[in-house]
Amino acid sequence: MTPTTTARRAALTISRATTAIALGMLLVGTMAPPAAAANGLDLTTPFPAVVVAPGSKVSFDITVASSRQADIALAVKGAPTGWTATLHGGGFVVDGATAGPGKPATVRLDVSVPGDAADGANNLLVTGSGGGGTANLAITVRVAAGAGGDITLTTASPTLTGASDAAFSFPLTLQNDSAQDVTVSATATGPTPDWTITTSLTGAAQAAATIVKAGSSTGITVSATAPANAPAGQYPINVTATAGSKSIPLQLGIEITGTYKLTLSTPGDLLSAHGSAGAGTQQQFIVTNNGTAPLTNVKPTATAPTGWKVTFDKATIDSIDPAGTATVTATILPSGDAVAGDYVVTVTTANDQTTGNAQIRFTVETSPIWAIVGIVVIVAILGGLFYVFRTYGRR
Repeated sequence: MTPTTTARRAALTISRATTAIALGMLLVGTMAPPAAAANGLDLTTPFPAVVVAPGSKVSFDITVASSRQADIALAVKGAPTGWTATLHGGGFVVDGATAGPGKPATVRLDVSVPGDAADGANNLLVTGSGGGGTANLAITVRVAAGAGGDITLTTASPTLTGASDAAFSFPLTLQNDSAQDVTVSATATGPTPDWTITTSLTGAAQAAATIVKAGSSTGITVSATAPANAPAGQYPINVTATAGSKSIPLQLGIEITGTYKLTLSTPGDLLSAHGSAGAGTQQQFIVTNNGTAPLTNVKPTATAPTGWKVTFDKATIDSIDPAGTATVTATILPSGDAVAGDYVVTVTTANDQTTGNAQIRFTVETSPIWAIVGIVVIVAILGGLFYVFRTYGRR
């Protein structure tokens, strides 16, 4: 065997040995458990690194797994100055959890980032110990001014119009496009203290606040009632929604058109009249604007017995100011064959917004012509009797 052949065989032997060692190391490395779980304790979270905006609150769901049944002590280290980092479980702040084989525990880490936090990465460390094992979980919270989405308050109807006695209701929507769940409440104020303003949260009418999850929205209803007889005009309603540490203002508007109300009466409030059949009788009516808005195009009409006619000196009253009055004169003409007695005539004044009416009891009297005729007949009869007695009484 030559020296060259011997050298080649030696090199081949070394190469095979090296390959075998490498494969053995790879196999051992594959079969070995993770370092964090080598002592039977492991802390995990689905998203150990997040990006948030200053003033945000972020939560991490942490699973505590142990190969032995044990009480695991938990702690958080490395929170920067001004930050708060607390562990929660079962509705409490916790310092530990119980875990065992096939029964992992779940805790929640809440991290509050101050509003003046500088941009950059911040590292926190969650530690666990118990059951003879220890484990660490690194958490990274990177602060970026533009990371958080906005929280907005909007409405499709920012201005409503109606009379002062109307009920106004504004449907609002608060949209939480941030990365955190927020606690939401809302308040609203009217232009003056005598306005009645209320706010309610959708699905939580009796609650002062509700939690809106990240990416979700909630409805807010603002109801407003103006004071009685509020003058016509525009009135602002100021709404403030509080979402976490953020305040979102929104201004609404109400345009009061005034109330529309009128009454119809007669001078001295005397609701009776009289006249003869077939003869016209005039009756004056007073139209009073008891509302807070001007009344325009007020038209008088009447309802009378069959065969009667009622006409007015004004077909339309152009305008009546609030607290103002206008007069209209009606001519009531009973039918010529109306029998003496009492009848009802209803007079109405109305426009597009309101109506007022009054009922008049009209007494049809016997015509004076017939009284004169009767007197003439009686006088004629008496005269005839006098002539008869005088002429034939001497015989």
